[in-house]
Amino acid sequence: MACRLYLFFNGDCEAAFRAYEKHLGGSDVMLMRYGGTPGEAMVPADWKDKVMHGSMRLGDVMLLASDAPPGRYDRPQGFRVNLALETVEDAQRAFAALADGGTVEMALEKSFFAPAFGQLRDRFAIPWQVMVDQPD
Repeated sequence: MACRLYLFFNGDCEAAFRAYEKHLGGSDVMLMRYGGTPGEAMVPADWKDKVMHGSMRLGDVMLLASDAPPGRYDRPQGFRVNLALETVEDAQRAFAALADGGTVEMALEKSFFAPAFGQLRDRFAIPWQVMVDQPD
C-alpha cells in the first residue's frame, strides 16, 4: 500500500512544482499537459498547457498534483503538508523559501516537541508545517 498526497492548484501547478524542485530538492518531476489528452475537452483552449497530472519525489514521498479546471478549484483547507527536515538550518532554508510570497501563520521557532516548528501558506495557497524531528 502507498499513501500519496495529491494537491490541486489554480493554474500554477508548474510554477509550484518548479519552486518545490528548486527549494525543497524535488526530483523525478513529470508534468502531463491537458493538451493532446481526453482532458483537453474539460478546459478552455488557453489551458491546454496547464498540468492535467504531475508528480515529483520529495524525499520518500511522491507528491501528485494538477491544475483544477477553471471553476473547479477550491482553496486547500483542513490539512497541512508536513515537511520534516533533519537540521534547524535545513528547516530555516525551506521555511524561508516556502514563505516567500506566502503567509507565515506561525513563525519557525523552537517548541516543546521539536527543535524547530512553524506553519505557513505558500504563494500557491498550499498550507505547510515545517519542522525538525527530534533525534531518536
